[in-house]
Amino acid sequence: MPEAPNYLIQKNLVEDSVMVVSPHPLASEIGRDILRAGGNAIDAAVAVQYAIAVVYPRAGNLGGGGFMVIRQANGENAAIDYREKAPSKASRDMYLDSLGNVIPDLSTEGHLAAGVPGTVSGLIAVHEKYGKLDLRQLIEPAIKLAAEGFSITETEASRLNRFQEAFQKYNGPDCPFVKGNWQAGEVLKQTKLAQTLERIRDQGKAGFYAGPTAEAILTEMQQGNGIISLEDLQGYEARWRTPLVRPYKDYQVISMPPSSSGGVALLQMLEMIEPYPISTYGFHSVEAVHLMAEIERRVYADRAEHLGDTDFFDVPIDTLLSKNYLTNRMADFSPDSATVSASIHAGNFTIGLESFETTHTSVVDLEGNAVSVTTTLNSNFGSKVWVDEGGFFLNNEMDDFSVKPGVPNQFGLVGAEANAIAPNKRMLSSMTPTIIEKNGDLFMVLGSPGGSTIITAVFQVFINVAEFGMSLDQAVNVKRFHHQWLPDQILMEEGTLDTATQEALAAKGHQFHEVGAIAVVKAIQKLPDGRLQGVGDARNADDDAKGF
Repeated sequence: MPEAPNYLIQKNLVEDSVMVVSPHPLASEIGRDILRAGGNAIDAAVAVQYAIAVVYPRAGNLGGGGFMVIRQANGENAAIDYREKAPSKASRDMYLDSLGNVIPDLSTEGHLAAGVPGTVSGLIAVHEKYGKLDLRQLIEPAIKLAAEGFSITETEASRLNRFQEAFQKYNGPDCPFVKGNWQAGEVLKQTKLAQTLERIRDQGKAGFYAGPTAEAILTEMQQGNGIISLEDLQGYEARWRTPLVRPYKDYQVISMPPSSSGGVALLQMLEMIEPYPISTYGFHSVEAVHLMAEIERRVYADRAEHLGDTDFFDVPIDTLLSKNYLTNRMADFSPDSATVSASIHAGNFTIGLESFETTHTSVVDLEGNAVSVTTTLNSNFGSKVWVDEGGFFLNNEMDDFSVKPGVPNQFGLVGAEANAIAPNKRMLSSMTPTIIEKNGDLFMVLGSPGGSTIITAVFQVFINVAEFGMSLDQAVNVKRFHHQWLPDQILMEEGTLDTATQEALAAKGHQFHEVGAIAVVKAIQKLPDGRLQGVGDARNADDDAKGF
């Protein structure tokens, strides 16, 4: 029996100058080494993304997409959207039967569930604009890990075993993930993935969206009745977006705009909570939980109605974030009773569960540049389709569209016209990569996997530090709760609220549902003495912080 790998995993680390927090110790180590070699935060983030494509196959990806928020040391910021897109042959009702009902699993498993991957386009674009080191230097560590193999952790062995049936359903025996029983310490080699990474190293974007890699994706599509075409691949372009920036007391919050819903929703929550003396209520007090759940309820109602890809839908961002609008949204808030979700609709105005299979990386470099990047395949191992000659899983992001208005996706989120399927459109996401300043200086870098719970987890971790006076490790690791409008209940981790608090909230009309874990935050805080604290979430055994 192989021995479990003896990786040095650090959940709470304080260092003088640089910090990387990622979902795997090998990836964090590569990011730190890139910084030691003179790379900047963007170089390190790019290197980590290629590394987690190898060592974190359930979510690290070449066949998926993501968002990145950047804050340079001089205070300038940027955001890049490399979210997957619907294939050009996609149609609004493609997952419905002749009676208009949703066909089970069609948008979540198999070839038709995959959107056009954006990861490689995004990483190439961000490196070309901001990187210091040669691309070859950033990809070589990942190539070596793929070609020579690495020892899998107990967490990853368990995950691989859990999905054997799905792997076998959609893939042949050549798939390296198909195996009778994985054990911690076994070496996972990914020769085909190494070859794909070599092509990206040598040819840049064309190494993925053209040539042998593109041919491998197209062959996979033909074998499984998928609809991604060569034109879809060659036409994919990452989009630079203007980050959403809003104040909260002494802080300035920089987050991701649509096609992420995360930035809008996070900033709405902070604007709505600011007038209330939340710090005096106390952490997980009846008053605090009630207020935060009611805010979250209203924000997720807005998300369902108004948010989508701004290239296709006129998202009223300024109105959604305006003080007057959000004050009106809270006009019917009562400190004494919960609002019934059925009575809450998206705000009216005139327009003028992603999951743990997502992953996040936070980086701060020697100069003070910061990167917050969240990427995803959507479900564990995405669509479960492994590209035979490419060596990577394809996403199942098509499920993040509103497959049918009012019908929830796999995370229980509902949507409307703003997020309806259309050719070449980006599906809405909950990913919330965020950077926060305090009094003009870098303060915090954070983000998380966790599907629909990402937004509330980022919100609560920041509030835990800013309002409840917690250290970053406390803020990340304390129990969390979540409300997303529908279903009409507070989701909470076991042990989040004591019996008396639950009874008091139930008397106000709240209902509860316990879940195993809510999001997996990876965060960095700049401490008052200038040092950096990196925290990996205890909810994922492999989360790790590295720095110097």
